[in-house]
Amino acid sequence: MSSQVLDRAAISPTDGGVAAIRTRAFALPEVRWAAVATVLFVLGLAAQFGAAPAWVWSALYLCCYVTGGWEPALAGLRALRDKTLDVDLLMIVAAVGAAAIGQVLDGGLLIVIFATSGALEAVLTQRTADSVRSLLNLAPERATVITASGAEIVVDAANLEVGQTIVVRPGERIGADGQVTSGASEVDQASITGEPLPITKAPGDEVFAGTLNGTGVLRVRVDRAAADTVLARIVAMVEEASATKAKAQLFIEKVEQYYSIGVVAATLAVFFVPLTLGAAVQPSLLRAMTFMIVASPCAVVLATMPPLLAAMANAGRHGVLVKSAVVMEQIGSITAVAFDKTGTLTRGTPRLCDIRPLPGGGLDADELLTLAAAAEHPSEHPLAAAIVVAATERGLRLPMVDQFASAPGRGVSAVVDGRRVAVGSPTQLSISRPSPRIGDTDGADAAVAALEGHGKTAVVVTVDDVAVGVLGLDDQLRREAADTVATLSDLTGATPVLLTGDNNRAATALATRVGITDVRAGLLPQDKVSAVRELDDAGHRVLLVGDGVNDAPALAAAHTGIAMGRAGSDLALQTADAVIVRDELATIPKVMTLSRRARRVVIANLTIAATFITVLVLWDLLGHLPLPLGVAGHEGSTVIVGLNGMRLLSRRAWK
Repeated sequence: MSSQVLDRAAISPTDGGVAAIRTRAFALPEVRWAAVATVLFVLGLAAQFGAAPAWVWSALYLCCYVTGGWEPALAGLRALRDKTLDVDLLMIVAAVGAAAIGQVLDGGLLIVIFATSGALEAVLTQRTADSVRSLLNLAPERATVITASGAEIVVDAANLEVGQTIVVRPGERIGADGQVTSGASEVDQASITGEPLPITKAPGDEVFAGTLNGTGVLRVRVDRAAADTVLARIVAMVEEASATKAKAQLFIEKVEQYYSIGVVAATLAVFFVPLTLGAAVQPSLLRAMTFMIVASPCAVVLATMPPLLAAMANAGRHGVLVKSAVVMEQIGSITAVAFDKTGTLTRGTPRLCDIRPLPGGGLDADELLTLAAAAEHPSEHPLAAAIVVAATERGLRLPMVDQFASAPGRGVSAVVDGRRVAVGSPTQLSISRPSPRIGDTDGADAAVAALEGHGKTAVVVTVDDVAVGVLGLDDQLRREAADTVATLSDLTGATPVLLTGDNNRAATALATRVGITDVRAGLLPQDKVSAVRELDDAGHRVLLVGDGVNDAPALAAAHTGIAMGRAGSDLALQTADAVIVRDELATIPKVMTLSRRARRVVIANLTIAATFITVLVLWDLLGHLPLPLGVAGHEGSTVIVGLNGMRLLSRRAWK
């Protein structure tokens, strides 16, 4: 999906979003065939119980068998060619066998179930592929190259060559990975590193393709071809991780090969052995078809799916979109949790947290904030917005300003009430920063050191070139973060890990607040993948929680990936196995607990289903099981396990 609006519609549906998703879904042949088969089955059901002529509903059921069963039958035959036997083919044979002995309705129901399952799998596969391709849209299609003569020409970004120099103007996305040769600006590179604030770039600094330039003009020497950029490597890592990640299977699928072969062999034996002993063909065929029906894994499949689907529905009702029953089962087996920082444990937006007037400045906190907010008001920088919001929340009136100026990497300045007020970086405003002395508030240098020692961003306010105060800003920690970390530690027996592209000081400060001791900072996307694989190699089943493009490769590589829904990037939402729609971290341990309950119900249901199948099969083999009674027992076991699974829809199951 190329548009963010459409992806958001996938998790927060609107009429237009749902319509667009349906349109894309019906473009898939699997979806169209499953829809036709379902409609034909419903029409056949209505005709059969509506006293229509037998040829009418028989024809409808026959069309249902053909439209819904030809694809899995063809796939099963291809599997046979590769000397494997799967449950899909067994179900088709069982459906045809049921029809052959008059149980057309049962066979049609099997066809519809399997056609619908295949359609859902096709939709999820298509959406994931679209999201990976759409990531490349972050990089601009065109770039401005500076020629040897100094002229500017616009070329395709894909054709940029190593060694060329490109110019990036304010508001443009950078066209290639490279090094700044001249100019200064602030670059938003959250899509690559996850850092919450724009980073000042000056000559000698590295920049990445697809990141957003701020207010300055940069000249960048291209260091990597388009196919080798960090952005392109993210796409490759997501595709590789998705392709090589072992497909998780439900418990029953792990034994489907042996079960399928056993049922087929037993059915043939039930048919041919009596024939060799002189039995008639029709009774032998009836016994064999009865055996296949009662031995078919319908009850086992339904013993597995209803609890997981009910758990998925319950989780969805509480704001967690789990994308498949397989994922619902996986979540309960997690033994280690890894968190991204910005946008996951935090909200991803800065806030003003400290106002420190300096001795001798002659200003109190409100006066200091008023001057700073007035000077910052015309600026578009995220820190400026946080300062202005803080002033507004305090009800402060901001005076008009004159001669506003913004210098990338330095800060802003303006004339406020006849005084020149500047707000900006401590280094650029000539404020020294010695080793942190936490608690020392004497002087600007100590205030800056104290704030930065706690992982906060410090900005200095000067009036007529004299420092009068220091403001501290940080990313907003989610209120439930600490409790969630503690609960997950209890559930998994291991303290979660923090994986972030942010600097070590800010990461450590936040980790201390939420109770995380294992902090890995300054990570690029490939480093996060390596960290996940390191945990996996240590024997853990890793759950990664993230939100950004830079988290997508690790989300794909992890045993289970969960994305934050509101702030999550398109790629993260599509790559993740589950989405927290309302960004409530507290739902993670709850859905993990719900998954474990679902697994217990599945085991109970499998025991019930296996007991019914065993009794019916032995009855058919050792005695004479009437077909209606066999069907009743088979369907009765299905109803029992289905109702048992529905218990997970209750509010009590979530709590």
